[in-house]
Amino acid sequence: MEGIGTIVLIFAAVGVGVYILFVFIPVALWFSALLSGVRISLVQLIFMRWRKVPPKVIVSALIESTKAGLDLNRNELEAHYLAGGHVSQVTHALVSASKANIELGFKMATAIDLAGRDVYEAVQMSVIPKVINTPPVTAVSKDGIQLIAKARVTVRANIRQLVGGAGEETVLARVGEGIVSSIGSSESHKTVLENPDFISRVVLEKGLDAGTAFEILSIDIADIDIGKNIGAVLQTDQADADLKIAQAKAEERRAMAVASEQENKALAQEMRAKVIEAEAEVPRAMAEAFRNGQLGIMDYYRMKNIEADTSMRENIANPKDKGKKK
Repeated sequence: MEGIGTIVLIFAAVGVGVYILFVFIPVALWFSALLSGVRISLVQLIFMRWRKVPPKVIVSALIESTKAGLDLNRNELEAHYLAGGHVSQVTHALVSASKANIELGFKMATAIDLAGRDVYEAVQMSVIPKVINTPPVTAVSKDGIQLIAKARVTVRANIRQLVGGAGEETVLARVGEGIVSSIGSSESHKTVLENPDFISRVVLEKGLDAGTAFEILSIDIADIDIGKNIGAVLQTDQADADLKIAQAKAEERRAMAVASEQENKALAQEMRAKVIEAEAEVPRAMAEAFRNGQLGIMDYYRMKNIEADTSMRENIANPKDKGKKK
């Protein structure tokens, strides 16, 4: 019984040892690397785990690069992983660049990856250009007609400018600015409609890809629509504004005329009051003359006769006025 118990304990110990060997020590991964021609020791794999580096990620990258004929350094891959990089993406990019005869070093690839760009996608874009559709761009030609253009921009990734270079938004903004400028410099919208390739030539000559992460291969005008007649709208608005100004000035002149008329009426009333006041002074003066002996009764009657003669002559001269008075 004791012999059987010893044998069971031995088998249990062997099982635990095998479990620990395969779980905590990546023997299978080491064996796979060995068969692929990657020289790496079990101790190094164990140290990777202690350094919080997944051995599978590093070994897979080494196997892929070795099969592709690239010589990558294990320490550099670990350092890139610890720096927050994507080891598998960098490895895929290096292999793709090597197969496509694109010059791309490990330091450049890791720099692009750490800059936040997808280095593998960039390599793919260098091989297969990408088409970017611009949003509708509105511009006005010199004859005042609004045109709405859409363009397709074919770009290729510029590996050397990926770090620090501007992205797609900058390319689209520059292309839109170039379209607006080229349409705005056209004498007529008909010229643009007849030769849309004129826009492409003008925009390409400006070197819009300078300082960006892309190289512009072509700019193709996909569609041009006619919008509003901006010139006519502006002229109509100007005419409305001029009409309102003229009306305001006319109203001002009318108000001034009404005020002037009222002032004249007030002045006439004032003059009339002064005349009445002056006429009221005549009887007083006559009474004063009677008291002072300067005016006799015959003089008074003579004056009355003169007034009667004057009134008679006026009635004879203006019979209509006389009829109206009656």
